[in-house]
Amino acid sequence: MSHPTPDHIISVAIGYGVSKILLTAVGLGLFTRLAQAPMKLDQIIDAYGLVRRPAMDMLDLLVSVDLLEREGQGDTARYSNTPATAKFLNKASPDYLGGLIELWENRNFRYWADIDVSLRTGRAVSEAREDDEDFFGTLYSDPDRLESFLDAMTGASARNFEMLAKVFPFEKFSSMADIGGADALLSRIVAAAHPNLRIKTFDLPVVTEVARRKIEATGFEDRIIPMAGDFFEDPLPAADVITMGMILHDWNLERKLMLLRKAYEALPDGGVLIAIEALIDDERRTNTFALFMSLTMAMEFGDAFDFSFSEFRGWCEEVGFRRFEAIPLVGPSTAAIAHK
Repeated sequence: MSHPTPDHIISVAIGYGVSKILLTAVGLGLFTRLAQAPMKLDQIIDAYGLVRRPAMDMLDLLVSVDLLEREGQGDTARYSNTPATAKFLNKASPDYLGGLIELWENRNFRYWADIDVSLRTGRAVSEAREDDEDFFGTLYSDPDRLESFLDAMTGASARNFEMLAKVFPFEKFSSMADIGGADALLSRIVAAAHPNLRIKTFDLPVVTEVARRKIEATGFEDRIIPMAGDFFEDPLPAADVITMGMILHDWNLERKLMLLRKAYEALPDGGVLIAIEALIDDERRTNTFALFMSLTMAMEFGDAFDFSFSEFRGWCEEVGFRRFEAIPLVGPSTAAIAHK
């Protein structure tokens, strides 16, 4: 019989520091720089104005968790990207997801220090805690912050949206409405793969203007219509397929049900609702990322949370949907589908 060791406990406990070093390296642009050519320790120190010993420790910590490769040792060591960091953390790569990591570095990391407050009170510990400010209202009031947020969401969502466009039979339908469509990323990806569809992307006015620019830049203005509105105050656009990409998890149960009812009302018989989310596994044992995101929603909004497919199905049955399926996407994400 083996005896327990504290190794796993310690590994998890120091995770905050490992995470911060990764966030810092992304913020420096280290992986983008290394995509051009491997660098020696002194070159990295000079490029970023770092102190030798902590710089060497930072780089070798990234080597220890397989986020950098190293040839040699000490002063002669040369550091380079791993295949994964070259693909996903190089800003010049079409698969760059560092925008999300930059958001975590510049904003989220400090709020996580107070997650115990959310656990004890059910209240947000982000900007929303100050005078009960609305998170999205605060975010959307600053054009630079809005663009950064939309870029982060692009990095987090693009591969899931591309997978959905491949695996879901959009060819059977003639229209789609993306609710909370942000910069129309999902609409643009689906439009490129399915020329049969006419698409509406629906979001607040300031976001719709960003979407309009992106749509015009990709030449889809004849097939994607940006529509401005508030999905809590206004009816949802009617369509054969309604999509919600990482929208439902932003809200409490009452508002989740409101959005599901509105989607049901906007769909024809035979219509389909698709919610793209990091679904918590029904046994609540394995999808660590989904549970992390659910706690992030608690930090952001207080009463918002991620959910399982079983929960999604139960809510959808309550508002009238009758057939359901789940399509795995990339990594921890899933398309939860409800048929009217």
